Amino acid sequence: MKMNAPWARFYSNSCCLCCHVRTGTIILGVWYLIINGVVLLILLSALSDSDQYHLPSTELGSDFDFMDDANMCIATAVSLLMILICGMATYGAYKEHAAWIVPFFCYQIFDFALNTLVSISVLVYPNTIQDYLRQLPANFPYKEEITSMNPTCLVVIILIFISIILAFKAYLISCVWNCYRYITSRNSSDVLVYITTNDTTVLLPSYEETMNGAVKGPLPPHVSA
Repeated sequence: MKMNAPWARFYSNSCCLCCHVRTGTIILGVWYLIINGVVLLILLSALSDSDQYHLPSTELGSDFDFMDDANMCIATAVSLLMILICGMATYGAYKEHAAWIVPFFCYQIFDFALNTLVSISVLVYPNTIQDYLRQLPANFPYKEEITSMNPTCLVVIILIFISIILAFKAYLISCVWNCYRYITSRNSSDVLVYITTNDTTVLLPSYEETMNGAVKGPLPPHVSA
């Protein structure tokens, strides 16, 4: 069956020029697992030693200590959820369960949409970059050099940087989507299809065998209705 959908031309079984989409999805899931695991360890250590992460100002610290603890708990819950989603995607790609990949794919779409909104806000409100830079700590690396740059040039550099990130994220989204389609088509092609006539039963070859040219001998005879 030929894929006539407009997005069918972007379908490919390989990613990063040499890796299969299934292998690439497993690597991507493991990578996200490692990142979120490290973040979770940092958050747990922060919760265990909360005095180290209080605000230095006593006036602000007394008002925002509870808010800091609440944010830590929310970030920990989000990290646990991300570990679960990434683990599902890794397991789904390894065991060829397409439904397990869907939550990770939805997260990628949501993350891409957020980064797109950030790039639009930078383009529409370029002055917010200068305000953000002024709020950075005094010991932030290269703060003076960045703030002394031309605002237009700084906006262009940030937009180029965000565009590169968006292009990379879009490529990862396409890899996961192609992995989902590959597993779905593979599972559907494994179903045995029978054609029963009055006196014969013909077993049709699977989709993978047909496309790989593994079927030998003449094709089953055509039986008119």
